[in-house]
Amino acid sequence: MATTEQFIQTIQQGYTFKGENVKIGVGMLDGKAVSDANVYLPFKTMNRHGLIAGATGTGKTKTLQVITECLSDNSIPVLVMDIKGDFSGIAQAGTINNKITERYALLKETYTPTAFPVEFLTLSDEKGVRLRATVTEFGPILLSKILGLNDTQGGIVSIIFKYCDDNKLPLLDLKDFIKVLQYAGDEGKESLEKDYGKIASTSLGTILRKVIELQQQGADIFFGEKSFEVEDLMRINNEGKGMVNILRVTDMQNRPKLFSTFMLQLLAELYAVCPEEGDLDKPKLILFIDEAHLIFQEASSALMQQIETVIKLIRSKGIGIFFCTQNPQDIPASVLAQLGLKIQHALRAFTAADRKVIKTAAENFPETEFYTTDELLTQLGIGEAFITLLNEKGIPTPLVHTLLCSPRSRMDVLTETEIDNLIANSKLVKKYSETIDSQSAYEILNAKIEDAVNRTKEEQEQKEAAKEEEEENKKSTKKEKEEPGFFDNPTVKQIGRTAASVITRSLLGALGISSTRRVKRKSLW
Repeated sequence: MATTEQFIQTIQQGYTFKGENVKIGVGMLDGKAVSDANVYLPFKTMNRHGLIAGATGTGKTKTLQVITECLSDNSIPVLVMDIKGDFSGIAQAGTINNKITERYALLKETYTPTAFPVEFLTLSDEKGVRLRATVTEFGPILLSKILGLNDTQGGIVSIIFKYCDDNKLPLLDLKDFIKVLQYAGDEGKESLEKDYGKIASTSLGTILRKVIELQQQGADIFFGEKSFEVEDLMRINNEGKGMVNILRVTDMQNRPKLFSTFMLQLLAELYAVCPEEGDLDKPKLILFIDEAHLIFQEASSALMQQIETVIKLIRSKGIGIFFCTQNPQDIPASVLAQLGLKIQHALRAFTAADRKVIKTAAENFPETEFYTTDELLTQLGIGEAFITLLNEKGIPTPLVHTLLCSPRSRMDVLTETEIDNLIANSKLVKKYSETIDSQSAYEILNAKIEDAVNRTKEEQEQKEAAKEEEEENKKSTKKEKEEPGFFDNPTVKQIGRTAASVITRSLLGALGISSTRRVKRKSLW
């Protein structure tokens, strides 16, 4: 049986680091805290990512809060995805009580209530800094992944982006993209196919339906201007503390598509913007994804692939990603294998399936002579956890049952008034609160279509006027040819004939009499 001295020596050797580090608890043996077995987290390996797991109510969120406080104290900014909405209390100093006093006595530490600088972010209509991105910033490949398109449909999206680039049609929000899709299938179909190749109407219809599905989950709020700059996540306040950015996503459970869209864009943007740094003495940013199982349960294959890729590559950018979830099995094996720090709170064993999960979780930890891991996993108290991490040489540290520090900030949520005060004093809220609707593809194409319609209408009116004039001329000519004159009238003709006969007879009669008289006179002579 291992002695306390052996335990202390093992922990001291395994958790002594050359670079900057922070104490988060002390080791426990046989259910008792061992004050000299201090457990530290080295900042140098915090970019190797991590996992905080455990059943509901075992203290995961408080562990996340403690680590966040340590990072902020050491000028490391943090971004927390607050799914449950219970992390806001970090903005206010905590209050001491008997339990905290007892815990800190075991830790041989002094409890100092502390508030930390907080910035609230939002993807929806909640209070906070509005996070937005333009369709152009996503690009055709990422947008196709979000929409779950096949290769043919993705190719059409690439054509749409190319057409917009060539014709200076900015794609800022979804209504721009929808308008171009409609234009490609109607007024602009001939033009696009002439320059870019055949575009199937069925594929355009499928893409349009996918975009509308994304719209129904509130994506119109996310796509647009002003785009959020990821550099604003990496701020240090005037006191030298790293900003704690809390993304309030309490309404994302019913909108997994929108949350996946944001995650894809954020990871891609961080990777694209941040330069290669190698292994820094401490990370530039740590990202905590609380209730991560909600992401992986609803994640598309595109999001899964993107997370796996980013997890493997973003470490060299000085950025660490930590997943908080109820069970390690919620995290895909390909992602779990990349996580250096593992903090495992208690698991519950109510069924045979639960026991299998616990056995699997225990097998993922380093072997230890100090604990029967699978048994102890169900007996860990609140604020206790198994911890193992990678040291500076990349070697896993010994597994240690740890009594964790409690948060120095408030372990409850802020009131609405406190949240309003924080938001009122935020520079970023003022920077990103205005919704900008610049002239983009939607307006340009609408104007183009309206102009074309007006020109077509004018041309049609001109054609109709010319046609009417031509028909009028034809009618006039025909009328001139066919309409009878005064002397063509039958009555007039009859009167004329009668008059002519009378005159003729009169003339002939006069001529006849004169002739007779001349004959008679001649005979008399």
